[in-house]
Amino acid sequence: MRAYLNGQFLPLSEARISPLDRGFLYADGAYEVIPVYSRFPFRIDEHLRRFQDSLEGIRLANPHTNAEWRAIILRLIAETEFDDQQVYIQVTRGADSKRDQCFPTGVAPTIFLFSASLTGPSAAQRESGVAVITAPDIRWSRCDLKTVSLLPNVLTRQLSADVGVSETIMLRDGLLTEGSATNVFAVKNGVIITPPKDHRILPGITYDVVLELAAKHQAAHEIRPVTEQELRSADELWLTSSTKEVLAIATLDGQPVGSGARAGKPGPVTRQMAAWFRAYKEDVMRHGDV
Repeated sequence: MRAYLNGQFLPLSEARISPLDRGFLYADGAYEVIPVYSRFPFRIDEHLRRFQDSLEGIRLANPHTNAEWRAIILRLIAETEFDDQQVYIQVTRGADSKRDQCFPTGVAPTIFLFSASLTGPSAAQRESGVAVITAPDIRWSRCDLKTVSLLPNVLTRQLSADVGVSETIMLRDGLLTEGSATNVFAVKNGVIITPPKDHRILPGITYDVVLELAAKHQAAHEIRPVTEQELRSADELWLTSSTKEVLAIATLDGQPVGSGARAGKPGPVTRQMAAWFRAYKEDVMRHGDV
């Protein structure tokens, strides 16, 4: 696999950083992940805009213009062997000569990218949905920033790995926030509902696409706080992310989602949204980012 580190393209296995890098010592940095379909970066402008917001949120100057980022990303995609990829971008505050919590002066940021194969949900997961659990949201109050300080997300995701399910959905003060690495949508009485983009959730790029598709196809939807009770009584649930796309939730904390004959199975609204998303993605694959 190929990487880019501080101005150089090189094999990922040869990339090296200082042990005094503030990303290593303090998780002092931001990151972004861009899915690539048939070598077209998906919604690159939106991803770079979110990256800019994260950098500004931690008071770290963006080292490149969007045009410079685009050139680096496109070259990295071209030099990577996979047609479908995920490009990881990370910028930290750099490596000082000492360990000090205050921002260093005169220190260049560390700029790191690499690309790997993009693997989406399996055919069985798309057809049957996945199992998830819930847990308290133990993260800080700026979850809208995509920073490398991910230990709470790691611990939360490990809870689901420990019991062999796909994701952990987080709850805070009786409200749904998001998954450890996903956004969450619910359906009740045919209406799609999802939490608003505020400091409690990461503003997902796939989340935005889903809402645009709902508006385009005149599917009833509401962006508002979602209570734990609404989550547990939803007719349908699904996850969204750059890697999971639109993925139905079949069981929540061991209980089937929905009721009646469709209990524990992807519902009609979920299936329709997944189909709309696939069609949108295929358009990107044919014509480039749209």
